[in-house]
Parts: sequence; structure tokens; C-alpha cells
Amino acid sequence: MIDSFLIELPVITTAPDPAASFSSHAVNLVNCGIIVLDADGRIVLWNRWMVTRSGRSAARVGGQLLLDVFPELRGSRVDSAVLAALIDGISTNVPQSQSRAPFPLREAGSLDGERIDQAVSITPFTDGKARLCMIEIRDVSGAAGRERQLLEHAESLRARSYVDGLTGIANRRGFDVALERELRRAQRHGGALALLLMDIDSFKAYNDHFGHQQGDRCLTTVAQALSGMLKRPADVAARYGGEEFAAILPDTSPEQARHHANAIRAHVAALALAHAPAAIREYVTLSIGVASFSPGGLQDAPALIEAADQALYAAKRGGRDRVVVHGAAALPAT
Repeated sequence: MIDSFLIELPVITTAPDPAASFSSHAVNLVNCGIIVLDADGRIVLWNRWMVTRSGRSAARVGGQLLLDVFPELRGSRVDSAVLAALIDGISTNVPQSQSRAPFPLREAGSLDGERIDQAVSITPFTDGKARLCMIEIRDVSGAAGRERQLLEHAESLRARSYVDGLTGIANRRGFDVALERELRRAQRHGGALALLLMDIDSFKAYNDHFGHQQGDRCLTTVAQALSGMLKRPADVAARYGGEEFAAILPDTSPEQARHHANAIRAHVAALALAHAPAAIREYVTLSIGVASFSPGGLQDAPALIEAADQALYAAKRGGRDRVVVHGAAALPAT
């Protein structure tokens, strides 16, 4: 049994007992750090793994207090766990959330590099009448790195799931999430919120005349123009579907939304993207419908979207290249 020879292991003291020598060799082959402390907290075992990662030999640390070897552990979770083991016989796994690298240990042969991430467990045991505790330290840097990579990959996938692959702005899913978020915020604080739905006029004629590849370039150009007009961090530009786009404008009154919508409409028209001969306008234009959240009226996402959609169709019926605010008259091109 290991309890019978731990204190006599030749990693610290030389012992003629073949069993002790054999056990010492086995402990030194273990792929983790092993420290054994006596009842006073002094080091009585320090295996080779600890030597290569701390730069301290077993002879150098043998008989010293753990807190003299590693002063920064004083008052730490490891210090508390050692006391709990030696005084109350309690085993502890030190949570990594509190400290990923409690011991100043580095990769073998690299004593000036970054600390390795560690999983630490502390276990009390007895040798005759003596109370001791064993500290096990495992290098989990690889696992921690893989975990970080997985989290970063998951975050990247999550972010991409909200982005339209063609235009680079938010997709319909991203739009839905953002609209619900901003609606909850407006409802909670009684704030203003405006929604713009916009459609490229006569886009079918554009696609039929120029082809789908050029049509995709047109969609991307309009999307980037729209995104560039939204300056505040909370504003959201989205591809709502096909040639239809949306903008979510928090803290924006209906009149401010009308003004901003007309600025977007004028900006796209000023790009002077040549349209198909069959189109009503010579250049690519937008029709825009605007709706606003109000505590006594449009209170949820379906109602807000429906109102903006109705306003958009009113702009289409009114001649295109114009803005219509839900419940108000159309604003034609100027």
C-alpha cells in the first residue's frame, strides 16, 4: 500500500528498501504532479513531474513548508483545502473557475513561459497515527485550449447563423432576434422604436435583364449602402428576404424614422445603379414602409411587421421610390 512508504520515498530521501525504491520509480512515472505534506504542512514528497515544471529539485523543497515554497498560495483556495485535509480530513477538488493556474508551474523545460492550466485535487490520508495530505496537479492546458477553441468555434457558428451569407448584414433570423430584443427593451423602459421595411423597386425586371449574378451584386450594394446609413451601435440592418430589407431603429420617433427612411431612399437612388429598361425608374430605387412601437398600439413584433408591410405596399401602389409611414401619407421622391 502507498500509505506505508510515502514518507520514505527516495524522491526526497534515499531509502535502501527495494519496495520504496520501486514505489518511488512508479510515482515518478505518473503524468501529474504529486506533493505530500505532513501534518505541519511540510513537504515530504515531491515527484519528478513537479521538478521539471517548477524548476525546484526534491532535495531543495524537502522539509519546507508548502507556503514557503509557494508564498502566493497563502490565503488561496489551495491553502484552505490543505487545512481542511490536514485538520478535518476533507478531500477537495479546487474549482478551475476560481483559479486556472494556482501553482507557478510551466511546461517542462520552459520555466519562463506561461503557466500551465491546472486541475488540483487534495486528499487526506494517514500513515500510522500521522495525518498527511496528497496534492495532485494535472496539466489541463490542452483540454482548456480545446475548450476555448470549441467555445470560439461555437460562437463563430452562432454569429454566422445570424448573418446573411450574400450581403453580410443580418439575416431573417438575426432580424427576428434583434426585433424581439429591442421590443422588450422599449416595453420595459417605455422607449421609442421604429421599423423600416424596404423593397428594391422592379427587382424582377433587373434580374431578368442583367442576370442573377449581377442581381446578387445589386443586392449586396444596396445592403451595404443601407448598413452604412445606420450609424448607432444598436441600429440593425437586415436582409428580410429576397430583395426586401429591414432596419430596426431603437429610440427613434415616427418623425425621425420618416426622415431617416427618406435619407436611405435618397442615398440608394444617388448610387445611380442602372436599372433594366422595363423598370419604372432609370436607376435602382427603394420603396420604404415605416411603423413604430407604441404602448397603446403596435406592441408586438407581428403587429409591427404587419404595419410596416402595409406601409411598404402603400409606397409601391403610390408609385414606388417613396416612403410611407403607417397611418400617414406617402412621401414621394424629391
